[in-house]
Amino acid sequence: MHTAPAQPVLLLADDDATLRERLATALRHRSVSVLTAGRGEEAMELARAHRPERAVLDLKMPGLSGLQVLRLLLDELPTLRAVVLTGYGSIATAVEAMRIGAVNYLTKPVDADEILAAFDVASDASAEALAAIELETPSLARAEWEHISRVLAECGGNVTQAAKRLRMHRRTLQRKLDKYPPRK
Repeated sequence: MHTAPAQPVLLLADDDATLRERLATALRHRSVSVLTAGRGEEAMELARAHRPERAVLDLKMPGLSGLQVLRLLLDELPTLRAVVLTGYGSIATAVEAMRIGAVNYLTKPVDADEILAAFDVASDASAEALAAIELETPSLARAEWEHISRVLAECGGNVTQAAKRLRMHRRTLQRKLDKYPPRK
C-alpha cells in the first residue's frame, strides 16, 4: 500500500485576520498544511503542539512580536525555516531578523507564491544581500525611519514606550509611523 507523502506544516502568525486567512487558503491550495495564529503566544502554543517545519511571522503582533517568537521558535525547533513579514520594512529589522535566523524577510503585501519562493532562497544569499544594503549610506530620513523602527521593535511595538525612549511626543511618533518609509 502506497501512502502519499506528508504535507509540510507551516505556521502562519499574523494579527491581520483577513490577510492571515487569505494566505492560509492560498497556501492550502498549494498542498501546504497551514496552522494559523493571530498572536505570538498563540503561535508558540501551536508550534509546541504541532512542531511545524516552516513559519511565516508578522513582525508586529499584539503580545510577543514576530522577532520574539522567532527567537523562541528557533530555541525549541532549531531546524525550523522562518520568513518574517512586515508592513513597516526597514533595513535594521530585516538585518535583525536574518541575524536571529530567518531565511528571508518580506514586505507586505505578499501572496502565497512569494512566501513559498522566499523559503527557497538560500539564507546565505539573503544575508549577503542585506549586508550589502546595510553598507550603503542611507539618507537622513531613511536613517531616522530605521532608528524609529529599531526602537519600536525593541519596545515590542509599544508606541508609548518607544516615544519615551526616543524623547518625542507619542502623537509625533504615531504620525511618523503612519507615513511610508523613505526608499533611500
